[in-house]
Parts: sequence; C-alpha cells; structure tokens
Amino acid sequence: MKLLRNLLLWILVAAIGALLAWMALGADHGQVLVRYGGYDYSITLVNAIALALAIVLALWLALWLLGLPFRTWHRRRDEQARASLGDGLEALHQGRYAQADKLLGQAVQDPHGEAAARVAVAHAAYERGDLARARSELDAFGERHPATRAIAIAELALADGRPTDALVALDAPAAQPLPPRGLALRAEALGTSGEAAQAYELLGPLRRQQAVPEAQLAQYETRWAAASLREADDSNALADRWEALPKALRTQPEVAAAYADRAAALGWDDAAAKSLEQALDAHWDESLAARYGALPIGNVDHRAAACERWLGKRPDSAALLLSLSQLSAEQRQWEQAEDYALRAVKLAPGGAGWEQLGDIRLAQGDEPGACQAYANALRAGRGEATVTPQRGSTTVADP
Repeated sequence: MKLLRNLLLWILVAAIGALLAWMALGADHGQVLVRYGGYDYSITLVNAIALALAIVLALWLALWLLGLPFRTWHRRRDEQARASLGDGLEALHQGRYAQADKLLGQAVQDPHGEAAARVAVAHAAYERGDLARARSELDAFGERHPATRAIAIAELALADGRPTDALVALDAPAAQPLPPRGLALRAEALGTSGEAAQAYELLGPLRRQQAVPEAQLAQYETRWAAASLREADDSNALADRWEALPKALRTQPEVAAAYADRAAALGWDDAAAKSLEQALDAHWDESLAARYGALPIGNVDHRAAACERWLGKRPDSAALLLSLSQLSAEQRQWEQAEDYALRAVKLAPGGAGWEQLGDIRLAQGDEPGACQAYANALRAGRGEATVTPQRGSTTVADP
C-alpha cells in the first residue's frame, strides 16, 4: 500500500512538471487577472501555478513542522507501549506476576496491543488469586475485541470449574464466528457440563480448523463419545448415539464400557454383553474383562462360556479369573468360584480378589474365613503381606 501511494505521488509530480514545462516553453503563457479591492493583479498562468504550488508547499511544511512534536510524542509512547508489552509478557511467562501486571498495565494504552495486554493482565491477576481484578480487566474491553474477550473469560471460567459461564461468554452474538481457540474452549466446556454429545459434534470443525493437536483430538473423541453414551436419557438416544459412532471407536475400552453400563441400566442385557465381547475380541483390556463379569445383567452361562474361551488364550489373566469367580458365585458354584478367586489372587495379589473371596466365604456362612479375606484386602491395599485364609479360624502365612 505504501509503495502504491508513493508511485501515485511521483506520477502526479511528473504530470505537473510536464504541464509546467509545456506551458513555459510554449509561445502563449496565458494570463491570469485577479481583481480585488479596486486593484487589478495580472500574472502569467505559469507563474500563477508555480505560486499556488509554492503556497501549498509552504502550508504543508508549516503543518508538518507544527505536528512534529505530537508525532514524536506519539511515536515514543507507542515504542514504550510495545516495550512494556514485550517485557510484561516475558515477566508473565517467568511467573513474576506483579511485575507483569505493572508493565502490561502500561501496554493497554496502545490500541494495537490492548487486546493482548488486557488478556495477559487478566491471566497475571488470576495467577495471583485476584479474581476481581481479572474480571474487571476483561470488562474494560467494553465492546472492543469481543472474540478475544470471550476466549479470555472462558479460559478463566474453565480454570475455575465453571463451564456454564464459559459457554455463556462464548455464545455471545458479538463473539461470533468463534476463532479456532474459542471453538476448542466451547467444545471443552460442553464436554464438562453434561453436553458431551454436542461436544462430540464439534470434532469435525475442530479438525478442519486445526484447533487442537491430532493426538489430543483423538483423546477428546474417545472421552466425549463415552460421556455422550453415559448421558443418554433413554434407550432411543443410547441406540442413536451408539450407531452414529465409527465401528473402530465402538471397540475402544472406555467407549464400550460406557455403552455396556448404560445398556445394562436400561435392561439391554444382550446388547451390554455383546458390546464388551466385541471390544475384547478387537482389543484385549484387563479392566474390560473384569467389568464383563461384574455387569449387573443375566446371561450368566453365556458369559461364563465366553470367559472360559478367552481364558484358554490368556491363562494368566487375573481379570478373567475374577470374572469367572463372580459368574460361578452367581450360579452358586461355590467351590469353583473360590478356586477362581484364589487363582486370581496368586496372579494379581490385590484387594479385588480378596474381596471377592470374602464375599464367597460370607455367602457360604463362613464368617471367620470371610473376615480373614477382607483383612487381606486391606493389607493388600496398604502394601502389606497377606495370609492365606483357611476354612474356620486357622490361617497360614504366605511365603
């Protein structure tokens, strides 16, 4: 733009020069007559044009000289504001929040740096615990920079655990359309405020605008898909959301577990069991295997057979043994249930196996044995040595 303006100026000067040269070299220089106050003033056209240009140049030079102090003052103020902004951002990055507040407070006077400076001041105030100052600094934006103000308010609200306030700020009409950072914050606020289905729908725009890294986007996809399934109000909503998910996502342990739990709560026993079976066949996961046996559904024989089939391929899976123990206990096959629980404890001596053994002993009326198993669960949780409970009151210490 500056180059074009200079080019046009030089073209205009060249045209005027060419006109004056033509008139000076021509035979007829023209005549200008000015009559004012009873006097006549006569001058050639060439001289008149030259005089007019000289007057204009003199006026421009006078105005330029008069404005020089003001321009110098403004230039120095802008330089100081830019220096304060740079130093203030560096102080904020280094954690020197009081100094950052002071420097950035000077930088807000520069219209070009006001948005960055006010947001940085608000963050510095928040880090110092001065929430009132942070809010007042953002309120000072007024109607200026609405998208920047909305993003800053949303960041502070989410950091404070107030996703609803973040959504109110980001949904303001003046802030639309949201830039990539605002879109990412809106999705995060939806995901943490019980609206995971809406957050999941924003994955496409987030990917197109490259608002978040691809690795984090994959985490969001799994998290929001699982949350949207858990938030389903009824069976129709659950079915619609499940069918809308990509097949590969349905086999992710977190997503499959969320669907299975919600389906079990709605009485869909077959769907709950099938979702976990498909997920385990695609991607083996110990926590999912343990959840399979603990689902509050029927189909005990079918689930036990599936666990036996998996156990043939994974004989060292403590989660499968624990599931088989729970399923055997539901069938009142106490000896088999106890055997599975003891095998699970040997593979993974944690509290879950001991608690399962305690429940089995208690269901059979063996209160001393149950107490010993529960005590072992507490010992395992504290990292202490456990003892092998025997039927009755005798115990033998583990080697």
